[in-house]
Amino acid sequence: DEVDPHTKLPVFSLYGKHRKPTAEMLQNLDVLVVDIQDIGIRAYTFIYTMAKVMEAAAEFDKEVIVLDRPNPLGGIAIEGNLVQEGFFSFVGMYPIPYRHGMTIGELAKLFNREFKINCDLTVIPMLNWERNMFWDDTRLPWVPTSPHVPHWETTLFMSATGLFGELRTLSEGVGYTSPFEITGAPWIDGYRLAEALNKLNIEGIIFRPLYFKPYYASFKGEGCQGVQLHLTDRRKFNSFLTGLYIMQTIIALYPEHDLFAQKDRINMFNKVTGCDYIMRDLKAGLPVADIQAKWLAELNEFKTLRAEYLLY
Repeated sequence: DEVDPHTKLPVFSLYGKHRKPTAEMLQNLDVLVVDIQDIGIRAYTFIYTMAKVMEAAAEFDKEVIVLDRPNPLGGIAIEGNLVQEGFFSFVGMYPIPYRHGMTIGELAKLFNREFKINCDLTVIPMLNWERNMFWDDTRLPWVPTSPHVPHWETTLFMSATGLFGELRTLSEGVGYTSPFEITGAPWIDGYRLAEALNKLNIEGIIFRPLYFKPYYASFKGEGCQGVQLHLTDRRKFNSFLTGLYIMQTIIALYPEHDLFAQKDRINMFNKVTGCDYIMRDLKAGLPVADIQAKWLAELNEFKTLRAEYLLY
């Protein structure tokens, strides 16, 4: 919490001691305006900050106005499982898919009704945005939403590699110059991994062997090998499944290295994936297609539900 040096207005943090506005923060406000850029991934917490603001507004009888913004990943692709009971957290407060394909305004409407926040909500829609647009189609400049999302394209890779970054047994590129675009470890042979992944013929993506040395975070200062992800068709690229394919391939190639060795990180991985069966199935060597089959029914149900809240 601080005072903005330019406007001299008080600034209250909602990503620290408080995640939900307090009565004191709201006492001199009539309206709460939400104007924040999300990245289209369930585990990115901005949408839950919005939800907490909406909860406080309902509690203290304040109006909420959401200024809608583009989903950089577009509004068509929907990927991954829904959060299961017992795994709700601030990286997955509600049962929505990992890549949800909705704008913050659409999510606000869904959260408000389906999860019974029931605040006084107004969503101001965008002009000229269409569901098939990725960020660069909007011709808007990209302002980093957080330090490790320097480019809009980072969001595409983050929805693949962000999953296993939580385990700390693989580098997902955080700490190097290409966050989320690469993955590796000191014990990986980059050429071997790239060859194995490219043999899978995953649509929309190819893998290039890579040497790198992280400046901070996992494996700081250690020489690593791995792969860099290169998009060939972003509209066919299933980012969530790609993340599972990468993990499954590394597990098969290096059974002596347990990706789930850091037991204190397993809870966070399960929160991000919204379940524990993905971890169990990966460890058991279950094919990715069989893991995916477990969530297809609930994903189709969500597609039907979300249709009621789409603005574009």
